[in-house]
Amino acid sequence: MRLLSYNVHGCVGGDRRLDLSRIVEVIAEARPDVVALQELDVGRSRSGGVDQAEQIAAALEMTSVFHPAMHVAEEKYGDAILTALPMQVVKAGPLPSRGEPRGAIWCRIEHAGRPINVFNTHLGLWRGERLAQARALLGPGWLGHPGCRGEDTVLMGDFNSLPSSRSFAQIAGALQLARPRTDRLAGPTFPARFPLLRLDHIFLSKGLRCLDCTALRTPLARLASDHLPLLATIERS
Repeated sequence: MRLLSYNVHGCVGGDRRLDLSRIVEVIAEARPDVVALQELDVGRSRSGGVDQAEQIAAALEMTSVFHPAMHVAEEKYGDAILTALPMQVVKAGPLPSRGEPRGAIWCRIEHAGRPINVFNTHLGLWRGERLAQARALLGPGWLGHPGCRGEDTVLMGDFNSLPSSRSFAQIAGALQLARPRTDRLAGPTFPARFPLLRLDHIFLSKGLRCLDCTALRTPLARLASDHLPLLATIERS
């Protein structure tokens, strides 16, 4: 199973040009089964009023579930999960936020005849805020919910958290980090043109094994957004 986490920056690239087709091409080249996207515009004037989640999903022949972390009048901004596999929305809602509103999505996806719980999130910019959001995600409303007990679970997103941070350690204490076979960390994901920071991560429950995990550094990926996409290949152990 191939998982992709990608902060698409409203489909505005490093050249400051809005181009949804570049995001679609980057994702299509990776051939993911499940995609977690952050920073999508839906009905926003700055991006032509389009539903970016729906348009990207349609171009990839997938379905999408979008959650607006920020909602001002008819303009929405948030995160989505995309897949061509059977998908059921379990929950989409806010996380405790100090600045810009943040949220998460939880979907149950059928793969090879078994369910897998997929979570997508985008944490805040403040250290204390991220720690509170990480605790909320691990709590009974999200990953600690009885509905996840005994089932395979994946948590993806832009955590705005370095591996040395407390919020990262909080999550890594409950889930295993997807990493390359070399057992080193996946490459940095931000900024896309000259990546230095590991801010995007994929975490797995104990029943899942990571075969590979890498930040995609193709020329187009380095241009299409301000983050690189993170791709993990996993299997059930």
